[in-house]
Amino acid sequence: MISLKLSNGIEIPQIGFGTFKIPDDTAAEAVKTALEAGYRHIDTAAIYRNENGVGKGIKESGIPRNEIFLTSKLWNDDQGYDTALKAFDESLKKLGTDYLDLYLIHWPKAKNKESWKALEKVYKDGRVKSIGVSNFKEHQLDDLLTEAEIIPMINQVELHPQFPQKEIRKYCMEKGIIVEAWASLMQGQIFDKKIVIQIAEKHGKTVSQVGIRWAVQNGIVTIPKSTHIQRIKENLNVFDFELDQDDMLKMEELNKGIRIGRDPDKIDF
Repeated sequence: MISLKLSNGIEIPQIGFGTFKIPDDTAAEAVKTALEAGYRHIDTAAIYRNENGVGKGIKESGIPRNEIFLTSKLWNDDQGYDTALKAFDESLKKLGTDYLDLYLIHWPKAKNKESWKALEKVYKDGRVKSIGVSNFKEHQLDDLLTEAEIIPMINQVELHPQFPQKEIRKYCMEKGIIVEAWASLMQGQIFDKKIVIQIAEKHGKTVSQVGIRWAVQNGIVTIPKSTHIQRIKENLNVFDFELDQDDMLKMEELNKGIRIGRDPDKIDF
């Protein structure tokens, strides 16, 4: 497994296992399957309501906790200094761990700065190894950085061939922030893209493997999700081939600048 180094020297496996929309009662089995397949990076969030199951899966896997990179996220309703600290404690309790490897502010909201101070505190206290944000645009990061002592180490955003987010990637690179992709397989829409199907056939790979390989070659952390055993395994098996320059140029044709998820500037949960 290839890892990328965060600004504080912590390494994050470039391919993680996403758990969005995996119910709590099936999350344990999905996480165990992923860990057995070789994943060492698990991504969850308070709003996914599956932290209990994720924690159970990690415990039952038999894999030492210090070999797993575990991420959770602060939900919007819990933003604010005191409420963020309480939410962090609650996530630890549900996950059955005494520390996280990464904790993110899930969406940009009015109390970002207060929340970030709470994240800085748990980081300084050694209860989380790295901290970051999710779904932040450049202007939202600029605003956060006016008072932040610590620059976010990760920005997890919607990112895929149809919406490659070149501007935020450039911004983050200049700030030393690693970009992590959610919806890297376009929430399943990538399977209908003829260009990707042709590239997959050329390499004898699946469409999802091509999509994940595209992210890997762009230096992006990606967290594909599946509950199918074969697909969970396939999504990790992308290091035995490489997309050539022609493939990458063809993938550029998919760039329509169109989101599948919500725009952080227009969101109100």
